[in-house]
Amino acid sequence: MTVHFIGAGPGAADLITLRGRDLIAACPVCLYAGSLVPEALLAHCPPGARIVNTAPLSLDEIISEIKTAHAAGQDVARLHSGDLSVWSAMGEQLRRLRAEGIPYDITPGVPAFAAAAAALGNELTLPGVAQSLVLTRTSGRASAMPEGETLENFAATGATLAIHLSVHVLDEVVARLSPAYGADCPVAVVWRATWPDQHIIRATLGSVIDATDGERGRTALILVGPALAAEGFDESCLYAGDYDRRFRPVGTQPRFPEGVE
Repeated sequence: MTVHFIGAGPGAADLITLRGRDLIAACPVCLYAGSLVPEALLAHCPPGARIVNTAPLSLDEIISEIKTAHAAGQDVARLHSGDLSVWSAMGEQLRRLRAEGIPYDITPGVPAFAAAAAALGNELTLPGVAQSLVLTRTSGRASAMPEGETLENFAATGATLAIHLSVHVLDEVVARLSPAYGADCPVAVVWRATWPDQHIIRATLGSVIDATDGERGRTALILVGPALAAEGFDESCLYAGDYDRRFRPVGTQPRFPEGVE
């Protein structure tokens, strides 16, 4: 028996890995975070599967469901939205399972920031503009930010910021980022990336408050940084015709001659 933690993707039901889909189809028990995981994914569950929406359950109740399945020798598909490596509340479940001696594995999913970037038609790292992407959030009731992990500190790097779970405090975000990035810095707010009701607003730090006109909600991602609107960036050496590389030797004395690893 194994608990399969599966990243269910950002919203669109077809943005799930083949492995994730096949695991869902093979598990007689499916626990899914119903507040964010599209119900269309449940169509992959086998006939007669026990399907439980964990949105109204406590951690103790979720673990109880898993222990019941474990006692019956039934594999569990545990679906979380996006990718499980960030803000999934998976860590606390894994800790409980380790204590109980219940085996598990993890299948990654498409994260929200990647879905938002695709919806925008943007690369978030551009040569000479930004080579780092910071995934962060602001403090909330459920989780306070550790000391040092502040928007101001991240903004000082000039990196592209993907700010999760913070659109409800957009005014605060703008105020804290503007001194480092400036009022002209590009911003994009993407609500419910890849869902049928996806909504995007592009603006700057100086105009985004008016551009959103009070639209807030919760399921949105704020992207900030010069890479969102840069056009005069350098081209990568990766595809440059005169760049000597292992798979395309250039010159009379290439660093990696053909046939040499």
